[in-house]
Amino acid sequence: MSLRAVLFDVDGTLADTEALGHRPAYNRAFRNLELPFRWGPKLYRKLLKQPGGRERLKHYLQHYQPELGPETVEAQQNVDAWVSKVHALKSHYFKRYMRHGRVPLRPGIARIMREARGSGVRLAIVTNASLKTLRPVLKYSMGPELAAEVEVIASGEEVQRKKPAPDLYQLAMRRLNLQPHECVALEDSEMGLEAAAAAGVAAVVTINRDTLEQDFTEAALVVSSLGEPGAPTRVLKGHLDGLPWVTLDTLQTVLAERNRPHETSRAAA
Repeated sequence: MSLRAVLFDVDGTLADTEALGHRPAYNRAFRNLELPFRWGPKLYRKLLKQPGGRERLKHYLQHYQPELGPETVEAQQNVDAWVSKVHALKSHYFKRYMRHGRVPLRPGIARIMREARGSGVRLAIVTNASLKTLRPVLKYSMGPELAAEVEVIASGEEVQRKKPAPDLYQLAMRRLNLQPHECVALEDSEMGLEAAAAAGVAAVVTINRDTLEQDFTEAALVVSSLGEPGAPTRVLKGHLDGLPWVTLDTLQTVLAERNRPHETSRAAA
């Protein structure tokens, strides 16, 4: 089976949005609201186990029970409304950071997208983030020309179950009219990998500082980044043939190895 589509996660995969955008934006929102706490890297890694920003805020309130200063009464009266207010303020600062160019694409992302489109391979985005949160990434990190090459977007508000459930991958493949054995996912986290695996999609993981110690047993290939000329990748699991960065041929090999058991069992039947 040939590769027909590459399915991209966003936060941590397309760009280091968590470390460079979301976490600083949360802390800026907390300062603006005079909240007496900040989210450091270690705590934020734990909060990333929640499938979205509102879920992280609510989980933090319920499980860490922080002091809320002047926001205490409002939060107690309506937790969901307060969480939405904080998240909206965070989103405002996140968009500002994106607009100022503080969150570039990770190495190799633009290259692999152009390689894919040049070979007729389709592009999709599969993310727990909302479309509203995604738009600044498309506009400022990817740019209009590259973003226009993305054919399908499956975003978190469109499904009842976000990653690690397979729903978003299933939605993207329905829109592409493709099957799992025709796609490869690019993810950065255990949660995303679990979602891809549950949907039957082979996955390549590009780790980052927030996901380095997670379990990627299900991944076909784990690398430090996709890499590119002048910025080679480091392989943590699997192997690369030839060039020291992930190419479209690499993804095709990953797909072929994933499909081999399927093809063998079908032939035996």
